[in-house]
Amino acid sequence: MKLTKRSHACIRLEKDGRTLVIDPGAFSEEDAAVGADAVLVTHEHMDHYSEDRLRAGMEANPGAEIWTLASVAEQISAAFPGRVHTVGHGDSFTAAGFDVQVHGELHAVIHPDIPRITNVGFLIDGGKVFHPGDALTVPGQAVETLMLPVMAPWNKISEVIDYVREVRPQRAYDIHDALLTDLARPIYDNQVGALGGAEHLRLTPGASAEV
Repeated sequence: MKLTKRSHACIRLEKDGRTLVIDPGAFSEEDAAVGADAVLVTHEHMDHYSEDRLRAGMEANPGAEIWTLASVAEQISAAFPGRVHTVGHGDSFTAAGFDVQVHGELHAVIHPDIPRITNVGFLIDGGKVFHPGDALTVPGQAVETLMLPVMAPWNKISEVIDYVREVRPQRAYDIHDALLTDLARPIYDNQVGALGGAEHLRLTPGASAEV
């Protein structure tokens, strides 16, 4: 399948003429969901979920549908009647020809004083791609391509490295990187690449790779 990086945590997957988009949030391009046959949303934070981005995608393709957890579905089901599906940990479904498994339940801890919200990760086509959202969820099965949240208010580089080691993917592509400056990127590239135990890769927004 073809993987295209969009800004921050959003990715676009294409296979057999159909398109799946994950997490078109407010930090991603305004047209991040346009052209999608299906959209997956990991949680309710604005850098992963934007009703404006979803609306643009749903209006561009009247047949497009959304799969997400209850906290997001409750906010948008009325806007897109019959097109929003609620999923949770352990669920499996098919969206735009992609087989999807749902893993995880909670967002990573930002601070003990901040209540944790729900978060799910999406495993695509039996492990071809795993997008964990805002958590370091280990899906418990082989992963070829891990979408790696490298910079967030809730993580540090040692945790990122240990996460790669635990998942043991063939390769890891950076996501959740809008807060990472160009000055810091070589540090992450060197340390994650040297210590993670997997090929560490980065795509600029709009760039693509075959996975």
